[in-house]
Amino acid sequence: NMKNIITDKLALAQKEGDKSRILTLRLIIAAIKDKEIASRSNGENDEISDDTVVALLRKMIKQRQDSIEMFTTANRQELVDKETEEINIINEFLPSQLDHDQTKEACEKAIKDLEVNSIKAMGKVVKYLKDQHGGSIDMSLASKIIKEILQN
Repeated sequence: NMKNIITDKLALAQKEGDKSRILTLRLIIAAIKDKEIASRSNGENDEISDDTVVALLRKMIKQRQDSIEMFTTANRQELVDKETEEINIINEFLPSQLDHDQTKEACEKAIKDLEVNSIKAMGKVVKYLKDQHGGSIDMSLASKIIKEILQN
């Protein structure tokens, strides 16, 4: 599973003495452990799914992108570089994302398959896409595309 892969990569980074990689991988593992503790307190099982890990990694990337915007505005290039490096390390563990055209195609297919013709059914389309594509689809992009299609 993904947690084991990330843990193995951390061990490798420690052997190589790659400090920035070690720090980023430790952040990821800490976030995974926090999520496991939270799910345990909700009465769920100990191991979290790879889908949950993917969602967690995407959230971590989003946080770093937000930080990059702030650091860019503040002219703090060294911090922008650090956040960018972390994003690149986190991205190594994510499944490849559908590009814009592939996402649009998936949205059109979902709308056709579900025979949806109203913006009211957007939630149904989003759920269908998550079930079909899991972590490989950018849901914020998909939502925009679904809205565009259904509003015309």
